[in-house]
Amino acid sequence: MKTSKMIVGCLGILALSATLTACSDDDNDSPVTPPDSSVSYVWGTDGGFKSCDHVLFDAEGKEAPEGKVIGNGDQNFVFKGQQTLAKGTYLLRGWVYVASGSTLTIPAGTIVKGDKETKAAIIVEPGGKLIAKGTATEPIVFTSEQAPGSRRPGDWGGVIVCGKAPNNNGVLAQQIEGGPRTKHGGTDANDNSGVLQYVRIEFAGYPFKKDQEINGLTLGSVGAGTTVDHVQVSYSNDDSFEWFGGTVNCKYLIAYRGWDDDFDTDNGYSGNVQFGLSVRDSRIADASQSNGFESDNNAEGSTAEPFTSATFSNMTFLGPKVFDANFQNTTDYLDGGKMNPGNGSSTGRFQAGMHLRRNTRLNCYNSVVAGWPIGLILDSEKGNTQKAATDGLLQLHRIVFAGTDITGSDFNKVYKDELYNYQSKTTDPSKKSFSSTFFLLPANGNKVVDQWVARSWQGIQSIIAASTSVGGALQGSFAELQSNNWFDKSATFVGAFRDASDDWTAGWANFDPENTIY
Repeated sequence: MKTSKMIVGCLGILALSATLTACSDDDNDSPVTPPDSSVSYVWGTDGGFKSCDHVLFDAEGKEAPEGKVIGNGDQNFVFKGQQTLAKGTYLLRGWVYVASGSTLTIPAGTIVKGDKETKAAIIVEPGGKLIAKGTATEPIVFTSEQAPGSRRPGDWGGVIVCGKAPNNNGVLAQQIEGGPRTKHGGTDANDNSGVLQYVRIEFAGYPFKKDQEINGLTLGSVGAGTTVDHVQVSYSNDDSFEWFGGTVNCKYLIAYRGWDDDFDTDNGYSGNVQFGLSVRDSRIADASQSNGFESDNNAEGSTAEPFTSATFSNMTFLGPKVFDANFQNTTDYLDGGKMNPGNGSSTGRFQAGMHLRRNTRLNCYNSVVAGWPIGLILDSEKGNTQKAATDGLLQLHRIVFAGTDITGSDFNKVYKDELYNYQSKTTDPSKKSFSSTFFLLPANGNKVVDQWVARSWQGIQSIIAASTSVGGALQGSFAELQSNNWFDKSATFVGAFRDASDDWTAGWANFDPENTIY
């Protein structure tokens, strides 16, 4: 009996030894962590794409509850669940859709790096939610996976949020720009698509088709129940921010050195925006001509309702001349510089601080436009934007233009302050453009400062100084917005900053993302 027990014991020891030896031979680098068998991934399909109730995977696309890859690696992956990530650094692969009824929560201090090969993007669909709530000391960063010094515009896709608020194209009838399947729009003005707070989005805008890039942050029919504040978009390969319809209100937005337009509003966007900053790179402009504001009612310039009627206040648009005394608005000079991504994106010229067209009824108050070739274009090529201005449906009050080559032009890509007649399609060089004449109407309270000296780049302090030195020419007011209770009406100054101490970018914004170590 004792002898047999001893033999069995020896055999067990030998078997265990062989097992351990085999494991050691198979993996000499690190111990194998077995999957957490207590977590079950539920799979399905959605619109022909794989779907799952978990969003984390390992580097090989295998189920991994504590994995560091968002998405299973497919070009299209649908997340259908409720998941909160742990604080950390993640790689985003492919186009990850947050489906209706699903919520993805990303904690403060988390870094999400977009995969270049799969043009990675997060696409929140109507009824889905993205909760990205950073803090001033621990922002959430969506950025390039490339090494410091090698990051370029368009390294990955971007962030797209879609909701069920109204647009002027119908309920779930509008295809989101940059999203291959997602349609947006509804009837709920207070729809809630989540939270974007203390968030940076860097080097987004991968061109998934020729001349079709995802913006840094795209908001499609996003409702007023959504929180958007303290968001910086840097080096986007298309627009920094673009709204397609919706009612969402936004504060403290930074468009930093983007490729195309800084703030683009379309398809009936009717929300409010206060405290916005754009800073341009003097070597980067789009072939379509880059603007601070670009605003359309829709592509056709029709009278479809709701009209694009967003209200902006306390904005600062610092154009290409502000920090470059040698700036030239030529395609030779505007070659992208060291930030040219070499991905087929075409370069062009800078145009206007404000290009308002196609029947838009956008309103802007208490703002600064500095260092742009043109201050304002009220463009009636499609739709009668000029009539909207004359009728008081488009308002521009207490705005300072500084260092603009010309105050206004009436036509896209025309750098002349001459009156254009859209009916006869003729120009009268003896008269100033409608745009400059309208801007300088005494009732509008605007001002043009001709003298301008370029500043040396010294980060945020030079930005604030450029804004406040111009904005000090006027006193801010909210006389036209007495019935609008959303705005902070204590901000009785012009531009995004009250004074040198008013640095609302402190702690969370980054003005050198190319070289930041993540």
